[in-house]
Amino acid sequence: MKVTIIGAGYVGLVTSACLADIGNDVVCLDIDVNKIEFLNAGGVPIYEPGLQALLLANRQAGRLRFTSEADLAIAHGDLVFIATSTPEGEDGHADLKNVLAAAQSIGARMTGFTVVVTKSTVPVGTAEKVHVLLDDALHARGFATAHAGREEKGQPTFSVVSNPEFLKEGAAVADFMRPDRIVIGTTPDAAGVRALALMRQLYAPFNRHHERTLCMDLRSAEFTKYAANAMLATRISLMNELANLADKVGVDIERVRQGIGADPRIGFGFLYAGTGYGGSCFPKDVQALIRTADDCGQTLKVLQAVQETNHAQKSILLEKIEAYFGSELQGRTFAMWGLAFKPNTDDMREAPSRVLIRALIERGVRVQLHDPVAMEQAQQVLALDLADIADGAQRVSFYPQALNALNGADALVIMTEWTAYRSPDFAAIKQGLRHPIIFDGRNVYDPEVVGEAGLQYEGVGRRCALVHDKKELNI
Repeated sequence: MKVTIIGAGYVGLVTSACLADIGNDVVCLDIDVNKIEFLNAGGVPIYEPGLQALLLANRQAGRLRFTSEADLAIAHGDLVFIATSTPEGEDGHADLKNVLAAAQSIGARMTGFTVVVTKSTVPVGTAEKVHVLLDDALHARGFATAHAGREEKGQPTFSVVSNPEFLKEGAAVADFMRPDRIVIGTTPDAAGVRALALMRQLYAPFNRHHERTLCMDLRSAEFTKYAANAMLATRISLMNELANLADKVGVDIERVRQGIGADPRIGFGFLYAGTGYGGSCFPKDVQALIRTADDCGQTLKVLQAVQETNHAQKSILLEKIEAYFGSELQGRTFAMWGLAFKPNTDDMREAPSRVLIRALIERGVRVQLHDPVAMEQAQQVLALDLADIADGAQRVSFYPQALNALNGADALVIMTEWTAYRSPDFAAIKQGLRHPIIFDGRNVYDPEVVGEAGLQYEGVGRRCALVHDKKELNI
């Protein structure tokens, strides 16, 4: 099938690569000429495991092209996906300017019957706005029956489809190629029926083992994406609140996680306590859903609490650091392992590490940083984060080797649970630090193993784990 993807960002690139890999003829359009040149030269502007190889293989096979020429790209696709960014606007709503600009561009150029697919995460009602823009664009071109669903005398027609993405950064390629569900929202008219048939054809290779497609109306499809992210964010924030309480009442939250996760009604997903969620999705999507409710005269009290809890959780390690060293931190140095908001990505958007780094710099601290892949991105965002602090950026150092970041540091702070950090040389860590203590913001380590190495351990909700089983049982 002939497919056009508008937007060479995270979702657009993964969608382009995966649809091309199953045999479709894909053109990816972006208005950023430099990005297109970089992609055509074999570069990839984001880090995502497996993506670079997939892009290269399909470009070489001739199934995937990148262009900044809208005429070429839109004329190519029978299905045109809008995969542009929807950042949080100043008022908390999702900023739809890129999505709506893409719709206007499609309307000005499409010919024949075109399925216009909103892949971006968009608020309820966006597909209807896209429809109106397409309709207006065709009327401006002199076509009176823009959405009839049939071509008459060269009449361009269309149908708008909502097909939200459910990709986890760090596992996006696998998620796309082996989806747990494919949500397709369409209209009930003839054009919508025709569009659904084409969408089913497109996704047929992903349904060979069992049917994964969930068909619904446009608004329900749009809402499903926000509801999913809201539910997952809620689990994270609830677990973090329980972990903070566990610290106070002498409970090991890891044992609690195992106990409640074994309940099939709950499951183990998104039950890990830590320093809060970040990234490009959960923060802005929770906020956008809250704002949508505000517009409807409803208050989403649970999600407001989720948002507040997550904001506070990003400072939990600072509280633990100040409890150990005192509130006067001037002149101290801390090593930090992990900067990205989660492992297997270089995404620094809303990363908890940024909150802690700024707080430490404000207190006169030096920080020595390491991350397996996110250091280039971190250098850029931290330069902006610290621009208003005198000599703030000068007190941030980046180290290519994790152990080297420890030299002269008062303590080690873990902010991202990268696999490379899971089995370190604890003796070397102790030797490199001025104070033998690890502040583990992701509960990566077993407190007993750390303790046996002569290091003090401060996790999130794991203080009780410092007591050995036999001592607890008085054996």
